[in-house]
Amino acid sequence: MRPVYVAGTGLHPFGRFPDESLTAIGAGAVRAALAEAGVQRGGFQAAFCGCVYGGVASGHKVLTALGLSGVPMVNLEAGCASGGAALSLGATQIAAGVYDTVLVFGLEKMPRGMIRSSFFEPWREEAGLAATPGYFALRAQRLMFESDVTPQDLAQVSVKNHLQGVHNPNAMYRKAITAEEVLASPLVCEPLRLLMLCSPNEGAAAVVLSATPPAAGPAIRVAAVQLRSHLAGNVLGEHTPLCGIADDDVTPPTTMAAQAAYAEAGIGPDGIDVVELQDTDAAREILSAEELGLCPRGGGGKWVRDGGGEMRSRRPVNPSGGLLSKGEPLGASALGQVVELVWQLRGACGPRQVPSARVGLAHTVGRGANACVAILAR
Repeated sequence: MRPVYVAGTGLHPFGRFPDESLTAIGAGAVRAALAEAGVQRGGFQAAFCGCVYGGVASGHKVLTALGLSGVPMVNLEAGCASGGAALSLGATQIAAGVYDTVLVFGLEKMPRGMIRSSFFEPWREEAGLAATPGYFALRAQRLMFESDVTPQDLAQVSVKNHLQGVHNPNAMYRKAITAEEVLASPLVCEPLRLLMLCSPNEGAAAVVLSATPPAAGPAIRVAAVQLRSHLAGNVLGEHTPLCGIADDDVTPPTTMAAQAAYAEAGIGPDGIDVVELQDTDAAREILSAEELGLCPRGGGGKWVRDGGGEMRSRRPVNPSGGLLSKGEPLGASALGQVVELVWQLRGACGPRQVPSARVGLAHTVGRGANACVAILAR
């Protein structure tokens, strides 16, 4: 298999943009990635687009608007991991020698308010058991019941990510907050308070993948990208939340994807310098850290109290501010992580730069229990 390099990156800020269409948001990120890669019309052989709420063929609409249609275009939906699924397909095509250059992008314009989806049965909402945020809260309660995670630990995750997001010009929220402010914010679903939850929003991200390393600057390689779905049996899994039987022995999809990615890249968690992981809510960040092997299972509370994931730690987590600071446009969130990691590995992140970062890990998991783990290396 051939190595896969990131030749160009593009990002539309995450936030709310009532005067911009979904197509315009996506076009901005695609245009920037192609310009950085020095790729023009005819310079890429296929395109893969992740989007959830954009309707039919959102990717086609972007490339048509830019006059770049004519190549094979695949639109993908895999919940929060949609962009990761697009990256997986694009990287595989390069590695297998099918194409030399591909465009991968994700875009989203989320509805305001609670995230709703036809994936879930209507009775769940009617019974007051909407998948979000009720499910997130039950999962957080389970995490706290089975370990020593406290409300203060959850608050500290939000404090950390908002502090780190202050230095990200593409984040939706760029204001540091205190643990007292987090714990005093309105209760949404016990134990999750408003400032412990990310905000659905809008944005886009794009990368150009190539079989050839860039002529200038550091070569950033996609060392691994793995997508996994759920194994049935866990009542608190993303596949059928709030419905099923409890089975504590079911391996979560994040762990399966991480183990496969570590094997593909030939490294373990200790070889990772910087992480961007799923933090839909504060408890999800702790659970993600455990499932990725960044701390022992059941040790997430201690990990937080010991400063795990902070910029001063051995392995900063979500230096971009994470979803808690940036917000989450589903189709764009995974590729937004990848763009951040490429910039980190280039040493181009300014005040939020992780010193000497050479290997980064991106992780997303969400609806349908699709989990994606990508490892990038310099």
